[in-house]
Amino acid sequence: MANIENFNFAGLKAIVRVDFNVPLDDNGNITDDTRIRGALPTLKKILADGGALIIMSHMGKPKGKVNPKYSLSQIQGAVAAALGTDVKFAPDCANAAEAAAALKPGEVLLLENLRFYAEEEGKPVGIEKEDPAYEDAKKEMKARQKEFSKTLASYADVYVNDAFGTAHRKHASTAVIADYFDADHKILGYLMEKEVTAVDNVLSNIKRPFTAIMGGSKVSTKIGIIENLMDKVDNLILCGGMTYTFSKARGGKIGLSICEDDKLDLALDIIAKAKEKGVNLVIGVDCVAGDAFSNDANRQIFPTNDIPEGWEGMDAGPKTREMFADAIKEAKTILWNGPAGVFEFDNFAEGSRAIAEAIVEATDNGAFSLVGGGDSVACVNKFGLADKVSYVSTGGGALLEAIEGKVLPGIAAIKG
Repeated sequence: MANIENFNFAGLKAIVRVDFNVPLDDNGNITDDTRIRGALPTLKKILADGGALIIMSHMGKPKGKVNPKYSLSQIQGAVAAALGTDVKFAPDCANAAEAAAALKPGEVLLLENLRFYAEEEGKPVGIEKEDPAYEDAKKEMKARQKEFSKTLASYADVYVNDAFGTAHRKHASTAVIADYFDADHKILGYLMEKEVTAVDNVLSNIKRPFTAIMGGSKVSTKIGIIENLMDKVDNLILCGGMTYTFSKARGGKIGLSICEDDKLDLALDIIAKAKEKGVNLVIGVDCVAGDAFSNDANRQIFPTNDIPEGWEGMDAGPKTREMFADAIKEAKTILWNGPAGVFEFDNFAEGSRAIAEAIVEATDNGAFSLVGGGDSVACVNKFGLADKVSYVSTGGGALLEAIEGKVLPGIAAIKG
């Protein structure tokens, strides 16, 4: 497999899959350019080498139809400003051969939204899975997806994937296109390399003790990750809304707190597995509860197994924060995915803040810390601590699937 740092793009056209699915306001202005900035090292390397650059991305969920609301023409100026050079625009990503052929070294072409074509995602449109004709429609769409991928590949000499956020999807531009380039001409971009290395550090290159913090509202969305981590971690902190499912499973009273009643047996299984494997399972013993789901709600501290009716657990309590911090501060490998409470409300953000601050302290003492998942990233950004942890992943679903131990098609297509 070729390596981007050592690859010379001089005189070559490179087509780069980025994740420029950036948030826009009602006027089409970018409200957060993190994803554009994240791709700059890869894009600038190609231009600095003397290569020509073709950028492709999706935006939103147009479901295979042209929708001006999701047009990448809205970000053309921002991409040009970030790169410090003019950016041409191809209004139809599947009919850009002429524009691509005309590109000279140092020039940039931005393709229109890939998802304006159903072939990008490769799913049949307008037919339900239950329909007898679905399988035939699926085969036909897969054939069309290959042709679409082949068209995109024809624009360039080299394929670079720098969109980790979509690496868990076997889409035309994230995986299938790689089939049309030999091993020496398909490459992971700098951002992808960083993400892959970060995941490897917490799953394969573990320095002990290893503490993983899994938060969020539901056990069910994290079960695959929890099971995969059970064979790797020394400490497993389970926090956020899932706390109350575990509390109820053990016979506790949880008031109005969020709970998955159909996952009580699963919670008990996780407790038993942790004991069997010698994992220190850390679950909150007290909480900050509110009498309404509001920042301005009345607050009171209760044991997590004795929350009165009319009250809802919304944050980790002071004893729990100490338990979390103790398990985190001694760690040498740390993974954080999911907050400890309703951190969006300032009055219920102290549990998540305590986790973030403990991770920063451990990182200062030599630990490798990976923070990933939208809410955890939002936490460290809110607390101004993003630059004080080892790595903040923008991968979202891709990161979660990687932690779960799944093979990511976007990476496998290049690494083999």
